[in-house]
Amino acid sequence: MAGSKSMFTTQVMCVFLVVCGFVCPGRAGAGTVDAEAELYKQVELFSDAVTTVQSDYKKEVEPKQLVYGALEGMLSSLDGYSQFMDPESLKELEVETKGEFGGLGLEIGIRDDILTVVAPLYGTPAERAGLKAGDKIVRIDGESTQDIKLTDAVKKLRGKPGSKIALTVLREGEEKLLDFSIERSIIKLESISEARLIDGGIGYVRLTEFQEKTPRQLDAKLKELKNAGMEALILDLRNNPGGLLNVSFKVSERFLPRDAVVVSLKSRLPEQNKVYKSRGKNKLLDMPMVVIVDGGSASASEIVAGALQDNRRAIILGAKTFGKGSVQTIIPLRDGSALRLTTAGYYTPNGHSISDKGIIPDVPVDFKPEPEQKTEKKEDGVFSKIEKKTKPDAKNEKIYDNQLRAAVDVLKGILFYSGNEDNN
Repeated sequence: MAGSKSMFTTQVMCVFLVVCGFVCPGRAGAGTVDAEAELYKQVELFSDAVTTVQSDYKKEVEPKQLVYGALEGMLSSLDGYSQFMDPESLKELEVETKGEFGGLGLEIGIRDDILTVVAPLYGTPAERAGLKAGDKIVRIDGESTQDIKLTDAVKKLRGKPGSKIALTVLREGEEKLLDFSIERSIIKLESISEARLIDGGIGYVRLTEFQEKTPRQLDAKLKELKNAGMEALILDLRNNPGGLLNVSFKVSERFLPRDAVVVSLKSRLPEQNKVYKSRGKNKLLDMPMVVIVDGGSASASEIVAGALQDNRRAIILGAKTFGKGSVQTIIPLRDGSALRLTTAGYYTPNGHSISDKGIIPDVPVDFKPEPEQKTEKKEDGVFSKIEKKTKPDAKNEKIYDNQLRAAVDVLKGILFYSGNEDNN
């Protein structure tokens, strides 16, 4: 028995020394040696605890269960986005990146130790039910989410299309908890959900997520709109939770001159710091532009908004963004599991951190439904109605998009001024 304990202890220590970066040939600085000695000391403490559980717990526990549990706790203690992913969770992530799965259409994270909605994806059951960015999910199907792991929350929210789930939400400004009953469906993540001309020569593109296909699709839509007479552009990033970092860079450089800074990545290791600059592949360099954002605009959306704002290329309009300014890297482990580890932070071209602070709009405009008595019935242009459920029991309630109208008014003013200037 003592021999098997010793062998298990040695295995556990080897696993953690490798995972935690203790085995680092070629690094022999004094500071590194001290850090490694301290880490080894703490790993011995962990090893003692594991050995005790193995020998004294009321029933036998598989070593894998103990190590997985320890890894989950270790990663979740770092921040709200780092997580340990067992092989099943990693496969779920791969399914999600393909753009189709069964669920609600929610991007979630852990903020202030509470399960929080980053954004309800456009056109999904979550968005139609009225969930909002910043909502705190306190119960799922009646069970408390206190101390829930992000991977477990994702598993609970996913499910067979047609099945229902009950969510209890704490929302800032509301006096009581809100209850939602939502039916799951197949979630098909479209990169661009809408592209059209509104009010004459103003183009409108709603970008809902940054996927590999986004730059190609955006180029095609911009070409169509330009051929149709587009003179100005609205890029709608509301409730866009982000996506791929390299895609946010490619989208930004569509509108920026060569060598303009798009975003900076700063890591603990100076050699991993990186500055992304536009390669001059702009499609619409001089066209007036407004970007609409809100509390559901996160990560890659904030990179684009920050890049266009700091380079004075576009006017940012709407509400403060979510503030998810960090890079998560998927690091595979030998058994098919992986670490989803925060490895760097995003900084705008002017050096502002996005994390927790978000992007502050140049023109603040909070979303407000238009009172029913003021509703104008027009079929075309910006005054057309947008169907959206604002409550779980709402039935196709029609609301007026005041943020979109404000963006159109800003561009109309710019076009009018530019036209008068050209005539003088």
